[in-house]
Amino acid sequence: MHRRDAESAENTIQPGRSLDQLTELIIGAAIEVHKQLGPGLLESAYEECLCYELSQLGLAFRRQVESPIPYKGLKLDCGFKMDLLVEDAVVLELKSVEQLIPIHTAQLLTYLKLSNKRVGLLLNFNDRVMTKGLKRIVNQFHDPLDSAHSASRR
Repeated sequence: MHRRDAESAENTIQPGRSLDQLTELIIGAAIEVHKQLGPGLLESAYEECLCYELSQLGLAFRRQVESPIPYKGLKLDCGFKMDLLVEDAVVLELKSVEQLIPIHTAQLLTYLKLSNKRVGLLLNFNDRVMTKGLKRIVNQFHDPLDSAHSASRR
């Protein structure tokens, strides 16, 4: 398997590829996994197969990405782990549950905020149709560097 190559590849979106194009590729890979396996397995099985599909697409990814939590000016290691981070840009949260509930969305949004990423995909492989178990979340974070650039252009 090419997973190790994909995991160690440079973690930036390929030039000319937008976040929308990247999420389309990821969703296509998730649909392929779901088509092959169907619902009813553990998240770990879907993660392994999705990683295979991502590597076949030549996408860089990291699994179970640990990140410290900023708290009162400190960075605390609290075991915060994102399921997958693709091209250092899209956070994937994998589920295999009866249905997605608001806490799943809140969890992914928190991961996006803590990692300072803009887009995340919540993928529930336990739905009969993968597209019904899919949720795209956009973090509307305020980037302080962007404000500084805007202020300097005035």
